[in-house]
Amino acid sequence: MDFIQTIVLSLVQGLSEFLPISSSAHLILVPKLTDWPDQGLAFDVVVHMGTLSAIVFYYRAIIKILLRDFFYSVVKVQTIGQSKLAWGVLVGTIPVGLAGLLFKDFIEINLRSIEIIAYSTLFFGILLGFSSWLNARQKKTRDELNWLDVAFVGLMQALALIPGTSRSGITITAGLLVGLSIKKSTQFAFLLSIPVITLSALLMMLDLYQQPQLVDWPMLIVGFFVAAISSYLTVVFFIKLLDTIGLMPFVIYRIILGVMLLAL
Repeated sequence: MDFIQTIVLSLVQGLSEFLPISSSAHLILVPKLTDWPDQGLAFDVVVHMGTLSAIVFYYRAIIKILLRDFFYSVVKVQTIGQSKLAWGVLVGTIPVGLAGLLFKDFIEINLRSIEIIAYSTLFFGILLGFSSWLNARQKKTRDELNWLDVAFVGLMQALALIPGTSRSGITITAGLLVGLSIKKSTQFAFLLSIPVITLSALLMMLDLYQQPQLVDWPMLIVGFFVAAISSYLTVVFFIKLLDTIGLMPFVIYRIILGVMLLAL
């Protein structure tokens, strides 16, 4: 990889990881559409670590509270403060973790084609638009999670293993469908990303250990910081703009992208 490829792919990862447009789809598509060589597993690990550091830094105050209340709830065997949300993040991660372990090879071999990405981009983009429309029609939305919400969002998150689905997109969609406010749906989706990205990076690191390759450290360092900074700025502006622009611009983008991919 050269410097330009590193910058472009790092920006793609950073900008798309937390937007409801599917980072995995874009990281697969860019090399295919540009005839660039595959970026390699080491690069994927590093840019994922960059986006992980960005979301942890953004939610650092909430994470501190969640960890504190989680451990207190374990010791005292009762709900304390934000411990229910902390348990929700943990339980909501289980379905995608299990699905990833069971179907990782199948997905890698069978679901990374441009056609699959196009159809999933279209279908889940339309579903995101429907959930946003339905949520807006409700007279009242909730900011409190219950265990049915956690189970539903967690199960839906497992669908994000299909390239083109978007992990943040499908979890926000699920939250809106069960009646959570867009603010709460987005927060829960982003908090769920922390263990998911961590698990994904650990699995990639295991694969990297089993299949060692030459590492271009300067390019990896550049990739990490570009992904981290762009990802953090994306989260900040996405959350600020949600109340103003809503989710429809991302739905429209997904529909246009899906149609263009099918035309290819």
